[in-house]
Amino acid sequence: MNDPQSANSGDTMIEAIGLSKYYGHFAATQDVSFQIKRGEVAAFLGPNGAGKSTTMKLLTGYLAPSAGRAKIAGFDTQTDRLEASKVLGYLPENGPLYPDMTPRGLLKFFGEARGMSSTEINRRMHEVIDLCNLHQVLGKPIGKLSKGYRQRVGMAQVLLHEPEVLIMDEPTSGLDPNQIRDVRNVIRTLGKTKTILLSTHILQEVEAMCNRVIFIDEGRVVFDGIPSQLGGTPSELDQKFHDLTGAV
Repeated sequence: MNDPQSANSGDTMIEAIGLSKYYGHFAATQDVSFQIKRGEVAAFLGPNGAGKSTTMKLLTGYLAPSAGRAKIAGFDTQTDRLEASKVLGYLPENGPLYPDMTPRGLLKFFGEARGMSSTEINRRMHEVIDLCNLHQVLGKPIGKLSKGYRQRVGMAQVLLHEPEVLIMDEPTSGLDPNQIRDVRNVIRTLGKTKTILLSTHILQEVEAMCNRVIFIDEGRVVFDGIPSQLGGTPSELDQKFHDLTGAV
């Protein structure tokens, strides 16, 4: 059971407080601040190089900020990283999947690494295998799987410990239309019970899956609101993207 601190009704589940990351004189992110409440599915939009992945790594504790703080379910990801990790599932763009392992072996390995009991591991393996539709590939080496299946294996791995918060970096990048549809369906299902921050530069992802939009450009938040404020048609979304990024 998670600490009661993470179970306040209507509380903030993901919080960026003045997050900045500098590499010498280059600012990857600058004073990024936002809050995502329990039950929201938020799109994190922006062009390539805008600072999306850096911000996500700061939020999850994989990078230390040059300034500012990040919290997951009220836990500071630098000072309370272990507690934050108990309620967080993080899927980076290229997740840590071992090519010689099978999906079944990988899930068991990560379950044991998290200190889950055999009973918990077996129960959750059945559940995430069903959710991510992995039955056909459970015994195949991960390195032999399509990118779509590898992405689903990554999702199953981050869901294994039943996190309340999911942070996903470009989960549909490089997938074909059928694979994108499958991954979106999984995310829609997860959005019914989880708080999700979903990084993307694909505007259609917003309409398909999200009820909140945070837009970042050149390391700064330039928009934070609901999808309808960006426009109701693909052309309006495209124009808003250009307007917000200063594209010509």
